[in-house]
This record gives sequence, structure tokens and C-alpha cells, in this order.
Amino acid sequence: MVKVVDHPLIQVKLNIMRDERTKSKEFRENLDEIASLMCFEVFRDLKVHEEKETITTPTGAVLPKLKLDYKIILAPILRAGIGMVDGVRNMIPTARIGHIGMYRDEETMIPHEYYFKLPVVDNPLVVICDPMLATGGSACAAISAVKQRGYKNIRLMCLVGVQEGIDAVTKAHPDVDIYIAAVDEKLNEKCYILPGLGDAGDRIFGTK
Repeated sequence: MVKVVDHPLIQVKLNIMRDERTKSKEFRENLDEIASLMCFEVFRDLKVHEEKETITTPTGAVLPKLKLDYKIILAPILRAGIGMVDGVRNMIPTARIGHIGMYRDEETMIPHEYYFKLPVVDNPLVVICDPMLATGGSACAAISAVKQRGYKNIRLMCLVGVQEGIDAVTKAHPDVDIYIAAVDEKLNEKCYILPGLGDAGDRIFGTK
């Protein structure tokens, strides 16, 4: 499944992020807010269960305490994926965090894994985070790396992508749902998304 989360609030915030005049602080703030808003769709189908523990409302009513059925692991692809973590954790403070290090060979465009660490949790939902879905190479490699470690319930959460990248992921991993805020026009000769956001990592961390 591919779900485009094109809520009007997301569209406006994404437009701010696209502006080349937007500084790192404002870029990060809008990324946080979009990631939080996307959570309503990414986790819409999760179930909750009633625990033995109860809560008491201010009016004296006693209700069972509710808890998500799944333990959530956020797995940002380094480094830009880190920029989406806080926005999701604002909605799910109990989510555990892993990291997937990928770098892309500038000549071959082939991704290479250099770091991988996820929390050890029984039957979790793993949400791989990466703002950009361009060729789909890094996303496919990250999903493969997660599967190779035995994780099965996986979703991909992105900000901006192109159809080429979406098709690459759905072909390689048809069992992985993709959630994305915008599908842009195309890739340029350097495999940057157009109109895109520029280099998301540089803009998040102010390295350019």
C-alpha cells in the first residue's frame, strides 16, 4: 500500500520547507510538525488493548487503562532520517529508536550500509524514516537490512519522493507499506528530487 498523506496543513508546512530562504531552525520545526501530523495515518490501523490497571477521571468514573498492541521502533536512515524522529516521538513517547547508516556511492548511486542497530523487541512494528525517497535505493537497502535481522512488520515513512522511488520499493518489498507526504515530478541528472527540498540532511543540520 502507498498512502499519500496530503492534508492541507502538511501541504502548507511542506511549502515552507521547499523555500530556499527557509533557515535550518524553521526547516526542522516544520519537519517535526509534518512528522507528527503523518502519524495519524501511519498508525491509524493499530489496535489498543485494555490493561488490568485502571484510571479515574475527574468526575470519578473508573476506566481501564489503554495501551497500544504493538511496540514501536523508529529506524531513521542516517543522517536525514533523524530529523523525523522527534515529530513521531511527540505522538508516541514510548517508541524506541534504532539507527540505520547508509551512504550512497556518488558515481554508482549504489547504497552501502555502514551502521545498523535496532532495539531487541518481540514482534515490534518498525517504521523506517527518511525524508527523501528518490531512486529508492537507500530505502530498499534499509528494508532489506531490517528483514535480514529478523524483523517482519515494517513500514516506510517519507516526506517527499518520486514515482520511480516508490515503484522501486513496492517491487522489491511489496509487503512494506509506504507513507509519504508528497509525490514530486521527477529526478534530475544527479538523482535529486524536483522540485524537492534540496539536500534534506544539510538543511536539517545547517551544514551548508
